[in-house]
Amino acid sequence: MSSIAIFGAGGRAGRAITGEARERGHRVTAVVRDPRRAGDLAADGISVVQGDVTDPHSTSAIVRDHHAVVSAVSPASSPEALAALGRLDDQFFVDAADALLHGMAKAGVPRLVLVGLFANLEDEHGRLILDDPASFPEHLRPFALSHTAGLDRLRTVDTSVDWLMLTPPAMLEAAGPRRGHYRLGGDTVSASASLSYADLAVAVIDEIENPRHHRTRVSIFD
Repeated sequence: MSSIAIFGAGGRAGRAITGEARERGHRVTAVVRDPRRAGDLAADGISVVQGDVTDPHSTSAIVRDHHAVVSAVSPASSPEALAALGRLDDQFFVDAADALLHGMAKAGVPRLVLVGLFANLEDEHGRLILDDPASFPEHLRPFALSHTAGLDRLRTVDTSVDWLMLTPPAMLEAAGPRRGHYRLGGDTVSASASLSYADLAVAVIDEIENPRHHRTRVSIFD
């Protein structure tokens, strides 16, 4: 059994990952912005704590004594919430990457698995999804650029943390079944690719239990 700290545990991906980790017998710390909105997680015997993923001191204190960390964070929980957010901090995912890597290195936690954004994958023609207005709404472009900046920081920083970013397609199925299998690829995604949140969670916990990919980003689909 491992102990896993999951940042963004209150979101769709975070809840799926939290549930998968608990089903496999792992000890879970669910890190959320507002614990009052995550009472159902605490009812499952999970430790729920308040945390700011962009604060390296808070991050270090939270992850200490854990074996691995998952980041499924977002500054908003849906496209509608993003649109209502107003000005987006374009450094959010860079700051999150810096805080996680610094905090984990300081606490001696070796493994980080992050959930990526499909918009910085490439289509069949080698074009970034975020650069195609037919595939990605223009008003969400700042969010995609912020996410991409975080990925770029991970790729360039010198760190002892063994990180992996799993990037699902756009068609994440909230009610999709847990099939227990998935496929991994490179930086390209098919427009028809799909995946359930449940199988994304399977892949995340698989990579914690048996790390196969190191300091890289891979796509994941069914």
